[in-house]
Parts: sequence; structure tokens; C-alpha cells
Amino acid sequence: MIEPVRYTYRLRPGAHAQRALLEEWHRCRFLWNEAVHQQRSGGKPTFCKLSKLLTRARASTPWLRDGSQVAQQQTLRTYAATLNDSYRVAGRGRPRVKSRKKTLPSLEYTTRGFSIRDRRLRLAGGVTVPVVWSRELPSEPTSVRVYQDCLGHWYASFVVRRDVEPLPAANGRIGIDWGVTTTATTTDPAFDLPYGGHRTRCAAEVAKAQRKMARRKRPRGVAASKGYQQARRAAARLHKKAARQNTHVARVWARSVVADHQTIAVEDFKPKFLARSTMARKAADAAIGATKRELIERGVRVGRRVVLVAPAYTTMTCSECFAIAKQRLGLAERIFRCECCGYTADRDRNAARTILATVDLDRAGVDDVRHCSPPSGDAGGAVRVRNPLASAAGKG
Repeated sequence: MIEPVRYTYRLRPGAHAQRALLEEWHRCRFLWNEAVHQQRSGGKPTFCKLSKLLTRARASTPWLRDGSQVAQQQTLRTYAATLNDSYRVAGRGRPRVKSRKKTLPSLEYTTRGFSIRDRRLRLAGGVTVPVVWSRELPSEPTSVRVYQDCLGHWYASFVVRRDVEPLPAANGRIGIDWGVTTTATTTDPAFDLPYGGHRTRCAAEVAKAQRKMARRKRPRGVAASKGYQQARRAAARLHKKAARQNTHVARVWARSVVADHQTIAVEDFKPKFLARSTMARKAADAAIGATKRELIERGVRVGRRVVLVAPAYTTMTCSECFAIAKQRLGLAERIFRCECCGYTADRDRNAARTILATVDLDRAGVDDVRHCSPPSGDAGGAVRVRNPLASAAGKG
């Protein structure tokens, strides 16, 4: 099986190349903001309309004409796709204005706008950037995204096609319940993912760097000092280190889960509401969303059956007799006790078993399963299961 994947490499642009990339980014950002203003004025700009406007703008504006038409068209194409997703997916916000100070540069090029010669990346406009080739590309890239991170480092993300061999069939089945104290509680305790706490361990260093930033911050309208920039980079470096640690732990855990289980039942948990609670910092450190996304993508890629189960009533349902508790369990209650059959178990472990039982054929019919949309959803190729007990409880 051949699938498109991204290979990311570090770039080492010189002063001239970095200046050219930033100038190109400001042109693309200007076009994005113009499209946002048109949408807010009452219209729904499509890519076709935006392309015609771009042609007229480049003919009358030398500043835009000096830039790459490929990068500018890709910016408008991305905007049109984002706008369509916002209309199609409920709850997804409209594209917003990209601020000059708060938005990091990101440029996209198709095959007409870049090439690789002498192991260097050549972009439209005569920009040549050395690439740190940590590994070889498996095929010719079809597009590239050049972006800058919070530390000022530049990267190139190539889209290539790679052969993926499905893993041998496995007989295991596992249910996964997300949490804060334990990031992932499964039906098999051997595959539990404990809370890492990577951001907590570097919290003192982050606080020290932020205090330096506060002392060295100048009044509004005055350019930031070199000491302030150094303190800001130190804080950003610590945040990125913790994020990379979370990503590494999630990938290792997802690889072990996918290798031994054919059916993976995952709680379709959206941790966005935790950002408004007292558990916001610990929930962010747990990186539940990134771990869930890594597990789903890896499972679908190797041909496993990945099912997303709605979290409604999974905590209140007994995994033995499937009876629903009459009262909700408080967060302080960590032991589940069934009043009907007397079953007692850990609260999260019982929820994981309930999630796994939901994907059984006798409890999840055809009406309870719907496929996720691969382009924009975070579960491309997986299926979503509605908890049948949720509708039954609602009727009762």
C-alpha cells in the first residue's frame, strides 16, 4: 500500500534567504487577511474567485508581483479549504486574521515552485536554502511547506509517497479511556500510559525565564532588547522540549498498542473543555489530543480496526451487566460499584471495558457506526460508534 506522508528536515537559510522568505510570507499573509475581510463583509469567496482577484492584484501591485505566484495561490487554496471545512463541520470557527507579531511564517509550494538541486532546496524567486538531510526521501516530493517555529528555526516538510506494509493480523482487542491522572487507561493494565509530567518537571526553569522576560520587557512601541529576546527563546526552548518528549512517548506507546491488537476501541474524548477547568495545566501536560491522534493515525495506517466510541455514559455503565448508575459519579470517586450485580472495579478501568464492549456486534449495529471524513477529521479511516446506552438512558 502506498500512502502520502510528510518528511520534515531542518533548514539553514542565510541572511539573504531568510529575508526573502519573510518578505514572501508578508505577501501571503496580506492575501489571507484580504480574503478574511471579504468573507466578513458578507461574501463566501471560493478559490476560483480568489484566483481571479489575485491575477488583477498582481497586475496592478508591483509588490505582489515581485513574489512567487505559486506560494500566493497555495495560500488562497488553503484559505478556501479552511473556509469550506468551517461551513461543513459544526463548531469549527471561520478563518481569522493572521497577525504580524503572533503568527509564525508558513509557505507552501507545489512542484512548479521548488526543486532540489545539489542537495539544496531552490524556491521560486531564486531563493536557495541548504537542507540538513537527516534521511533520504523515499520518492520525489509533490509539494513542500517551509515554516518557522517559535525558536526561529526553519523547516521544510516534503509530501512524498511511501510504501506501507500492513502489520500481521493480531487477535487482541483493547479499549482505551482517557484521563488526567493516568493519560490512557486500557482494559489490559500492561498497556496503560501513565502521566508523564514533562512540563511539570521544567516548570521552575520556565518560571525563571518568564520572570526574566517580565523584568526586561520594554514599554509598548519600543523595540525589544537583546536580553528580552534571549529570555523569550529560553522559555520557548523549554516548552518545545516538553512537547517533543510528549510526542516521543505517544509514538512509542501507540506503536506497542497497535502491534498487539487488531481492534482498538478509543474513547472519542475532546479535551477542549478541560482548558476552562482547574485541571487545565495538568491536562495540557498530558497531551491527550496529540496521543489520541497519534494512536488513530498509526492504527489506520497499518490496517487495524480503529473505532471511536462516544464518551456518554461510559463512566456510569457497568461493564459486567451493562446497567447504568442512577447518579453521576463525582471526580473524587475513583471506584465504580454496581448496585445491580455488585461488580467493583477502578472507575477508569471499568470505563475502558465498557468502551470495548460497545464495539461488539450485538451492541453496535449499522445505525450506530459512521465513517469519519479523512480530509479534515483527526480520525481519517476510522469509524465512530454512538453509545447505544446513551439513547436508552435519555429515553428513560
